[in-house]
Amino acid sequence: MIILAVSLLALVKSADLFTEGAEELGVVFKVPSFVVGITIVALGTSLPELVSGILAAVRGAPEIVVGNAVGSNVTNIFLVLGIAAILGGRLFVHREIVKVDLPMVASSGALLALTALDGTVSRIDGVLLFAGAVIYVTYSVRLSRPSPAMEAAVEASVVEEVGPERARFRPLILVKLIGGAVIIYFAAEYTIRSAVEISTLLDIGSDIIAISAVALGTSLPELFVSAVAARRGKLDIAIGNVLGSNVFNAFAVAGIPAIIAPLPVSNTILTIGLPFMGVATVLYFFMAQDREVTRWEGMPLVLFYILFLGKLFGLL
Repeated sequence: MIILAVSLLALVKSADLFTEGAEELGVVFKVPSFVVGITIVALGTSLPELVSGILAAVRGAPEIVVGNAVGSNVTNIFLVLGIAAILGGRLFVHREIVKVDLPMVASSGALLALTALDGTVSRIDGVLLFAGAVIYVTYSVRLSRPSPAMEAAVEASVVEEVGPERARFRPLILVKLIGGAVIIYFAAEYTIRSAVEISTLLDIGSDIIAISAVALGTSLPELFVSAVAARRGKLDIAIGNVLGSNVFNAFAVAGIPAIIAPLPVSNTILTIGLPFMGVATVLYFFMAQDREVTRWEGMPLVLFYILFLGKLFGLL
């Protein structure tokens, strides 16, 4: 258990280090700061899920992948959004999120569920899911161009984070990229090994470890980013971070490993994980209709997450 916790922490921190290096490299090569913000930074929080999923498929533990993807999506909406709403007091939802992002979250979750219903996410299913990820990223970049004022705000935020003194190439950037990538690899490797060993020692399925402990650990970036954003009043970031991560989890985190090796879907995921993911999506969809998620709505979300864990481990 200690090795799993340390591995997950290293995975999260190394993904943050790699993302920071990639962000600085984008600035050095004159990539527009707005593009850096909506691509590198946005996808960086899903690196732990993606890398651990790919390694699980390669290392012969594919049953972990779907559990991690589904568990992360459940955790993001119930726990991350719930805590963000509690800390922020009220999360305001833009019209674009209701019209574009929420339907995309629902459709990506529905496609993942449909591909998993027969008990296996096949290579063909993986190609379909990955195609969805490509379409989503392309659509986001091309059609979600903000107003000049919003773009200026995003650029200022990126420049402030990166710092003007780091707008030139420095060896430290390579250290962050290479060091982050190496640590990500080994942290993900030990995460998968630990999950399998713990499931054997406790005589419970590795899918349950994946959908609970691994999913919670790999969702820490989303939790940290959204909690800090909510506390600072940047409520759009708190919501956008979770929704984008959920779409990426359903499409890429499950799709790419499935191309490598077919992914078995356990009965626990079919009867508990996917239904709870559907409930989470529907709940948030209805909460967002009045364009805000209040602190009082955030509290039941956290309670639903506790109920989810209770069902997983047969406590409720």
